[in-house]
Order: sequence, then structure tokens, then C-alpha cells
Amino acid sequence: MKKRNKFKHFVYLLLALAMLLYALPKLSLGVESGFVFGFGIAWCSFAFLVIAAHLHFILGVDEEKTKRLEAVRKAKLDRWQGKWKEEGSVTQRS
Repeated sequence: MKKRNKFKHFVYLLLALAMLLYALPKLSLGVESGFVFGFGIAWCSFAFLVIAAHLHFILGVDEEKTKRLEAVRKAKLDRWQGKWKEEGSVTQRS
């Protein structure tokens, strides 16, 4: 499932790059047109943000962090289950 998930992000990355390469020559990035220039800069910024997000996921920058968070979640769950078992045994003794 991990490989399919990364494949999906790779396809989206390629689509975003293709979209950016197709649109860059058509965008008017001349400084003389204020609103058009601002739109071009904003559009390119969002496209680069999408590309960066997919690269971030593909390269697996957060995998170690995810593993550590999962270990913390498991430890908390074990503690809660132990606490519930203790409370259950106390109520059964009464």
C-alpha cells in the first residue's frame, strides 16, 4: 500500500510540473501590468507549493517522525488499557 501511495504522489507531482511548464510561457510576468503580474506570481507560488509538498512526501522526510508518533500513541494506549484494567479489578473486588 505504501508503494501505491507514493506512486500516486509521483503522478500528481508530474502533473503539477507539466501544468507549470505549460502555463509559464503563457503567464504575463511583466512588471508593467500590476494585477496580471500579481496573479502570475500567486499562481506560480501555489504550483511550487504543490510540487514541494509532493516531493516532501515522496522523499519520506516525515517517515521517522511518523514512526516516533506511532510509538507514543501505542504507549499511551497501553497505559490507558492498563488503567482501565486496574479500575475494573478494583470495582470487582468491592
